[in-house]
Amino acid sequence: MQKLPADAVILAFGDSLTYGTGATEDNDYPAILQELTGLTVINEGIPGEISSRGLQRLPELLELEQPDLLILIHGGNDILRQVPERQSIENLRQMIQLAREQGSQVMIVGVPKPKLLMMESAPVYQQIAEEMQVVADLETLPTILADSDLKSDRVHPNDEGYRVMAENIAELLKQRGGI
Repeated sequence: MQKLPADAVILAFGDSLTYGTGATEDNDYPAILQELTGLTVINEGIPGEISSRGLQRLPELLELEQPDLLILIHGGNDILRQVPERQSIENLRQMIQLAREQGSQVMIVGVPKPKLLMMESAPVYQQIAEEMQVVADLETLPTILADSDLKSDRVHPNDEGYRVMAENIAELLKQRGGI
């Protein structure tokens, strides 16, 4: 990852996990990430959105915001609604490609696939990260959603959970040389 400029714009793009469902006002992860990094972080999360709708929505936002970094958290609703995995994978690949064509770096955050005993990111996120050579955070959401103290409901963090999410993303950006 290349170092982001001091005036960098980060586009946080996704569904309810980006929007901040379960958080009180200004406690969504994009707001906290902006506070932690001092960079402009734009929250473009839409609760309930599936990846095909995200793919339709992304080009206009990339053109409008010209982000230096796209943080992509998408696909959880695809899993819940049983959208075919190959379709979700293709939508995520296209979103990454669109961001790259606009000149943005990309980070993907893995969403867990519900399991009875263990929480882990769905394997497709590691597959996409390796194939597309993007920075991936595959641990944060499964760790948060496995801890009832960090959740507001079954699938969303609470204020503390979103803070952990923002801190982990900021730390990964530091480790990879982005900030």
